[in-house]
Amino acid sequence: MKLPDERGYFGKFGGRFSPEVIIPALEELEKAFGAAEASPSFWEELQDLLQNYAGRPTPLYFAKRLSNQLGGARIAIKREDLLHTGAHKINNTLGQGLLARMMGKKRIIAETGAGQHGVAVATVCALFGFECVVYMGSEDISRQGLNVSRMKLLGAEVRAVDFGSRTLKEAVSEAIRDWVTNVRDTYYLLGSSVGPHPYPFMVREFQSVIGKEVKEQVLKEFGCLPDYLIACVGGGSNAIGLFHPFFKDKEVKFIGVEAGGRKFSGKGAASLCQGRVGVLHGAKTYLLQDKYGQIEDTYSIAPGLDYPGVGPEHSYYKETGRAEYVAIADEEALEGVKLLSTTEGIIPALEPAHAIAFVKNFASSLPQDKLIVISLSGRGDKDIDIIARELGL
Repeated sequence: MKLPDERGYFGKFGGRFSPEVIIPALEELEKAFGAAEASPSFWEELQDLLQNYAGRPTPLYFAKRLSNQLGGARIAIKREDLLHTGAHKINNTLGQGLLARMMGKKRIIAETGAGQHGVAVATVCALFGFECVVYMGSEDISRQGLNVSRMKLLGAEVRAVDFGSRTLKEAVSEAIRDWVTNVRDTYYLLGSSVGPHPYPFMVREFQSVIGKEVKEQVLKEFGCLPDYLIACVGGGSNAIGLFHPFFKDKEVKFIGVEAGGRKFSGKGAASLCQGRVGVLHGAKTYLLQDKYGQIEDTYSIAPGLDYPGVGPEHSYYKETGRAEYVAIADEEALEGVKLLSTTEGIIPALEPAHAIAFVKNFASSLPQDKLIVISLSGRGDKDIDIIARELGL
């Protein structure tokens, strides 16, 4: 089966549920991406930027002390945190930035939660000379002051979104409103594998560099494919970028780790673990909604996971059993930050700390000949104030 099909569906998930006014823009984008896909020069320029500007390939690091402390499976870490701007987001923004330039666009809009996508968009806009507007929930602005300052320094206008939960969901909604109003001259640089077709497909293709590198590196360094691939999932771009190149390798198991929020609070952002199928931001997928179909407010200590939906390809993986999805609470994620920091000297962002926290107990349950690869999607600089406050540092 081709994923997605010609209508943008991954099984029954995905599609294009969008206002009529932006359908021509989505069709224009799909056509442009098709042309880019077939252009060797496009991929050559992107590869040059990924290598010489962003810093790829990123290392696959064998976490020996962490593995020994947990006493089970071997653990390797894909170091996306070492990329320029500090997270995997630059893979996608460079690709879409080249696409926007190819399409003749001059103005870029984007949404951001943790701020890492916003920083990556602002970076690419500075690099290519685009006008840049980033929408960000006011709650996230208060939590991610460092990244807000970085975006502004790079020349972006950061627009606060002050309604609803004032987080990522509202930032996406406001960016879509802007796009509807300015669709002729504006490119919407969506940050995750969500939204209407062709965005989930495009973002997956740009982020698949993660898994492609892992496949080459793990065979070279360990002489085998990994037994488990594990990554945090909000919208799901870093996870789908890791998983997709291994899709046909059925012996490799996928585990996505969602945000469970505060323990016993009943409020989190685990769409795949706790949600139902519906339509959000232009795609059919699993999402958090009440019995009337209204989107529920979400919460996570990690702003990048605080989204009530998930990419449609992840929904397909859940439905078919290709991947397993679990939820980790804030308190456990903070323990994950401490664990990786004190065993390997690597301070993770709060988002991938959820994956580290899951591995803490999971690895010890496995034999020592098993191999786990974790995507460390971002570094923890942006979260130090939150971590210090929560841990009493």
